[in-house]
Amino acid sequence: MPDLNLLITLDVLLAEGSVERAAKRLHLSPSAMSRALARLRHTTGDPLLVRAGRGLVPTPHALALREQVSRLVQEAQAALRPAQAVDMAQVERTFTLRTSEEFIECFGAALLRRIAQEAPGVRLRLLSKTDKDTAPLRDARVDLDIGVVDPSAGPEVLTQALFRDRLVGVVRNGHPLSRGTVSLQRYAEGQHLYVSRRGQDRGQIDDALQALGVTRQIHTIVAGFATAIALARDTDLIASVPERYIAQRNELFCFELPLSLPTFSVAMLWHPRLDADPAHRWLRGCLREVCGP
Repeated sequence: MPDLNLLITLDVLLAEGSVERAAKRLHLSPSAMSRALARLRHTTGDPLLVRAGRGLVPTPHALALREQVSRLVQEAQAALRPAQAVDMAQVERTFTLRTSEEFIECFGAALLRRIAQEAPGVRLRLLSKTDKDTAPLRDARVDLDIGVVDPSAGPEVLTQALFRDRLVGVVRNGHPLSRGTVSLQRYAEGQHLYVSRRGQDRGQIDDALQALGVTRQIHTIVAGFATAIALARDTDLIASVPERYIAQRNELFCFELPLSLPTFSVAMLWHPRLDADPAHRWLRGCLREVCGP
């Protein structure tokens, strides 16, 4: 395989027409430049530069190569420059985000308004997040994944927290739990909704209750918090959902769960190949501001 560094050497030699001047420009010794010229002659099968009096003149083949070599060197240098800031007002691009319906319901409108103001040519493709598989990020099918941080996520993806949250209880206004103190006993005696994207029939709340010697009755299992919130609003079922997702829901009564549970982080994940991409960086910045306190 040809040494592509020879392209730079040939470009400088053809521009300077002198081994000594080319060597000085490339910070090489004259002998090293002479060896490089010999390699170029062997690689191209042409003398390239021949002596004429006290100087060197290019051969017809070298003259034919000059413009092409110069263009290739300039393109390579441009490709290797650090990524520059982009004018997002001129960008036309589609980003694919994978997240939950409740995240979109809570933050989607603000994100779309921000995009419309700063980058009207940017379009979002929103996919439902049904698992924690990072393969869509690796395969470039998804640009950003948004959800609860998974401690088992591999090192092949980058993660940045958007906000911390906690589970709270919600019931419809007028529900018995909307009056008086929600004790552990009153909470456990109710009929509950359980959110499980994988269809499991118990989770961390049930483990915490079991540790206290209490069990609850799960009446209905659903795949997402948005569904749980909708059902809690129109039935006597009790839902336990992230607090940020019910901040603007006046039709629901929210209460602290009568047991201790850890808080959790909602984060965005992306593949390292997009880390320095200016437009992707801009989108990540938009999400941080939209989800900020």
